[in-house]
Amino acid sequence: MSEWKDLIKDSHARWEENAELWDDYMGYESNRYHRELIRPYTEKLLNIKEGQTILDIACGNGNFSRRLAELGANVIAFDYSEKMIERAKMRTKEYINQIDYKVVDATSYEELSELGTEQFDSAVANMALMDIADITPLVQSLHKMLKPNGVFVLSITHPCFQPPGVRKVTETEERDGNVITTNSIQLSKYLNPEPYHAIGIKGQSSPHFMFHRPLSYYHNLFFEDNFVLDGMEEPSFQNVTDKFDWLEIPPVLILRFRKR
Repeated sequence: MSEWKDLIKDSHARWEENAELWDDYMGYESNRYHRELIRPYTEKLLNIKEGQTILDIACGNGNFSRRLAELGANVIAFDYSEKMIERAKMRTKEYINQIDYKVVDATSYEELSELGTEQFDSAVANMALMDIADITPLVQSLHKMLKPNGVFVLSITHPCFQPPGVRKVTETEERDGNVITTNSIQLSKYLNPEPYHAIGIKGQSSPHFMFHRPLSYYHNLFFEDNFVLDGMEEPSFQNVTDKFDWLEIPPVLILRFRKR
């Protein structure tokens, strides 16, 4: 089983419960992951042009929606958390005429269909698909919503290097008179899709659901719905600021699928 429709309501309730904490934590500038990894490489793959209409999926508190507007795009942004959309509207003053925030459930064909047909030059979902219990409706709807040759750029936690149960390992050894510290990861499973609980921010009142899917699942789902993969980035941090460095292990994966 790779889609978990029975967990949709519970997943939504958990995000509603944690929405205000996430908004407070992300603020106007978002966190280091978004600033250094997600935003620059997503912008590169989107290749945003002034006047384009872009769909921001699972927009959260609107951080990237505002960035898209700053770059000259007209944005339709949605999230299934009512509280997140309320916070996004509160944080959006300068670009309010360029951004239309909506409460839409990405697992609902009916709600997605109301966004229109061939309305968008491109679409984006930042660090979201691994939080959505059923992504099939979204992928199938995207092909209808995008204009000819339109693209969808998505970022997710890297499924190869951050599956459920992954362990961070730090080893120290003496080598040629020097003490060498090596960071690595240890994992024992990858291929089987799996839902699991995760804590994204310390202090959140309850863990939210994440849904592990191997790369082949994502690729095959998009290929079956007439998309081609024509862009990919695996960014890593260039400066170490914590005990575990990610210089050689990319924590996120960014893909660009193009409608054909």
